[in-house]
Amino acid sequence: MAALLAALMFPTVLAILPLGFPVAFTVLGVALVYAVLGQLAGVFDLHLLSALPIRVLNLMDNDILQAIPLFIYVGAVMERTQMARDLLGSLASALGRRPAGLALATLVVGLLLAPTTGAIGATVVALGLLALPPMLSAGYDRSFAAGIATAVGTLGVVLPPSIILILVTDQMRIAVAAVQLPGGATSAFLMRKLYLGMVGPVALVVVGYLAVVLWRAVRRPDTVPAHPYAQSAGRALLNIVPPLAIFAVTLYAILSGRVYTVEAAGGAAIAITAWALVRRELTLRALGDVVRLVTRISGALFLLIMAAGTFSLVFRGFGGDRLARDLITTTLPPEAAVPAVFAALVVFGFFLDAIEIVFLVVPVAVPPLIALGGDPLWLGVLVALTLQTSFLLPPAGFAIFFMDQVRRNIGADEITMFTIYRGVLPFAAVQILVLAAVLTWPVIATWLPGQT
Repeated sequence: MAALLAALMFPTVLAILPLGFPVAFTVLGVALVYAVLGQLAGVFDLHLLSALPIRVLNLMDNDILQAIPLFIYVGAVMERTQMARDLLGSLASALGRRPAGLALATLVVGLLLAPTTGAIGATVVALGLLALPPMLSAGYDRSFAAGIATAVGTLGVVLPPSIILILVTDQMRIAVAAVQLPGGATSAFLMRKLYLGMVGPVALVVVGYLAVVLWRAVRRPDTVPAHPYAQSAGRALLNIVPPLAIFAVTLYAILSGRVYTVEAAGGAAIAITAWALVRRELTLRALGDVVRLVTRISGALFLLIMAAGTFSLVFRGFGGDRLARDLITTTLPPEAAVPAVFAALVVFGFFLDAIEIVFLVVPVAVPPLIALGGDPLWLGVLVALTLQTSFLLPPAGFAIFFMDQVRRNIGADEITMFTIYRGVLPFAAVQILVLAAVLTWPVIATWLPGQT
């Protein structure tokens, strides 16, 4: 009976989510209902839930997770002031004299903005509203414009200092501890290693995206026409250099190990605030909007984390972790276990955002793979890449539906869902190739961390 209840918990969540209830309350409600059912059936002890207050206190004391509101703040300041728009305009001014210049500017802005927004949906919407109208006004092919805006919006999953990578680090630390592997319990170590491990795969993804853009510029320049923007060189440098410098210094500080992630995030928040004040854009009203946005996003995120922790506690109380371990380690040959688990992650990506998957699926599916001998660093990189890939895959990619909402908001009725499908296909192909490469050659992810 306990195994049956454990097996039904995930399908129940997936069945209720399309009804439109908030994810956190859905996950928490399903966990509590099944806990009561288990108590009535005599296969669950409700006293296990008494561990929840301690879990919540430990959550608030987690120095990895403390960095999340700070990174969200950085992205919110850029979005709510003119910083992101000016950055895109200045990059377009520098690159727009050649075909696909605006697409390249969109890619650069996405590299800066995507890691700090907190969720795939928010990233795609923000970047789509920012970049899609200028590309359409410049005469870009509609499918290509929608495709690159959608694809770049997913980079927030894999690009350090991604909020998603912070969450993956936290869950991988727990997964490593669960199988009692020596040397795997220090979260700061794992964070830095995971960021370094993402460098190779992210470089391949960005190069692949650049190849798609340049191929379009060379072979079909009429679909990505040049569109010069008049702007002085001094103004362009002021709009481009400070944000790039803030992100570069923050990333270097984390990767070098000189400071903790939360300290680097705090430094970035102070720097972006100072620059916004120098630009005279961060008024009290704007700051209030930013603080409310950060509080709302962070509160929703931590509520989801608490709900996922409750779900995990009930699932483990039913022995679901042992059931998953036996399913993965005994019914699948070792060489098929990793591809099978990550294929399931792709399917989950059609229904859930990255944050939900990290906290609901990773704690269940990854520990058995580590027990089979999988490198935790390699598996963490694969988790991030798989999530990013799943969000771009038609017909149910999460990011695609958010881009459809963007085109409705800007009144681009000429862009249909099929138009977006055609636009994301080249970028989805890049994702699949990079994911297959990392799956086949783990050294892509493990070589650089091994050098430090």
